[in-house]
Amino acid sequence: MRRGIAVLVGSIGLFSLLVGIALAGQPAGLDVAPPDHVVKLIFIHHSCGENWLSDGDGGLGLALEANNYFVSDTNYGWGPEGIGDRTDIPDWPEWFLGDRSLLYLDALYHESEQNSPYTRTLPDPGGENEIVMFKSCFPNSELGGSPDGSPTPEGGLTVGHAKYIYNELLGYFVTRPDKLFIVITAPPVSDQTFAENARAFNDWLVND
Repeated sequence: MRRGIAVLVGSIGLFSLLVGIALAGQPAGLDVAPPDHVVKLIFIHHSCGENWLSDGDGGLGLALEANNYFVSDTNYGWGPEGIGDRTDIPDWPEWFLGDRSLLYLDALYHESEQNSPYTRTLPDPGGENEIVMFKSCFPNSELGGSPDGSPTPEGGLTVGHAKYIYNELLGYFVTRPDKLFIVITAPPVSDQTFAENARAFNDWLVND
């Protein structure tokens, strides 16, 4: 796992494993227990993430709280200049690297409110969010280009450009060893036209 960044493809079990390892600073397989104190987590998402958090749907909010995480989130319309509206893969540099990123990130790290309906009973422990979980919505599984596309600064929503963007994000993430950044892969779509590209890109995120 890259320092300061993890990639989540599926289950809450894997999420607990990654967070447990990152916070404890121990190799995989030794200790995946929840933290012994409340840790603040912020989740950047849109509708699929809202469903995942919901008590009556994915139950992620409840599961995280049960493991000692104080969960806040962003949604449509959130934040300075409505940055919460923009969560496609090509939008992430605006959040983390752009001219206004200091403004957006200050708001993100200090956000303690809920912007989706899920149960939260833990008291706010104070301080900044230590974990940043972020996800693009399902249209981002429709990546053009080729499955083995090389990173390129141009190309829009393509495999090569998506690789380039995440490589660039690493340049910021490594400057914040006090934070854990967790990338959630985009949900799949029923149209299989770009399925091979989406699978190849997600494999690249996890393995390369």
